[in-house]
Amino acid sequence: MEMNASYTSFVAVGDSFTEGMSDLLPDGSYRGWADLLAARLAAREPGFRYANLAVRGKLIAQIAEDQAPVAAAMCADVVTLVGGLNDTLRPNVDMGRVRDHLESAVELLAPSCKRLVLMRSPGRNGPVMERFRPRMEELFVTIGELADRHGALVVDLYGAPALADPRMWDVDRLHLTAEGHHRVAEAVWQALGLPAEQDWRTALPDTAPLGWTVRRAQDLGFARQHLIPWIGRRLTGRSSGDGRPAKRPELLPYGDAPLS
Repeated sequence: MEMNASYTSFVAVGDSFTEGMSDLLPDGSYRGWADLLAARLAAREPGFRYANLAVRGKLIAQIAEDQAPVAAAMCADVVTLVGGLNDTLRPNVDMGRVRDHLESAVELLAPSCKRLVLMRSPGRNGPVMERFRPRMEELFVTIGELADRHGALVVDLYGAPALADPRMWDVDRLHLTAEGHHRVAEAVWQALGLPAEQDWRTALPDTAPLGWTVRRAQDLGFARQHLIPWIGRRLTGRSSGDGRPAKRPELLPYGDAPLS
C-alpha cells in the first residue's frame, strides 16, 4: 500500500451503514463515516469530488444492480462497497445468491477505480448478533476471497472488539453512534495509507453496569420503537429505503452539493 497517497475522488456504495445512520445532525439529516472520510480527503486535495449512492434498507442485489453500475461509470479514485448485512438478517436468505450479487458488484467496480475498499462490518454484542453470526461470517469469508482475487482492500471492523461494544450503537441496535462512525472513517483512512490520527480500535472506558430495571426499560423501548416496525416491514415486503434517493447521487466537487 502506498503511504500518504493522493486521492481526488470518492464514491460510496451501500446501505444505511454508508448512508450514515444514526450519526444524526442538528438539522435531522445523517452524516456518517463516508461523509467524514470525504471531508478529510477533500481537505488534502483541491477540487476533490464525492458521491454517496447509499440508500438505507437496500439488499445486495439492489446495490449490485442499481448502485454499482452508476459508481463504475464515475471512475473514481476510491470506491467503497459495503453490503449484504441486510440480507443476512432476512429469515430465508439464500447466501449463495448473496455471494453471486456481491461478486458481480466487485467485478464491475474493481477495474473502474484506483482503489476498491470492502469491509467486514461490525456487529453489536448481544443475542441478535449471536443468532446471525454464522451468516455474517460466511459473508465475510466471501468478501476476503473477492478482495484477494481483485486486489481490493478489506477493512476488518468485525475484528475490532471496541466496535462491538453496545455503547457504540444507537438505540435501534442496528446503527453506529457518531463515535462509531468517526472510528470507521479513521479505519478506512488508515487502510488507504494515510497518516493515523487516532487508534480507532481503542476500547471505551469501563463504566458501571446498568441495573436490571434500566436494561429492561431499554429493551421495551427498543422493541416498541424499532423492532416491531422492522418486523412489520419484513412481513409486508417494505423497506425503509423505498422511494428514497441516494444522499449524494452525482460525483461533484465536495463543496458544490450539500450533504444530506
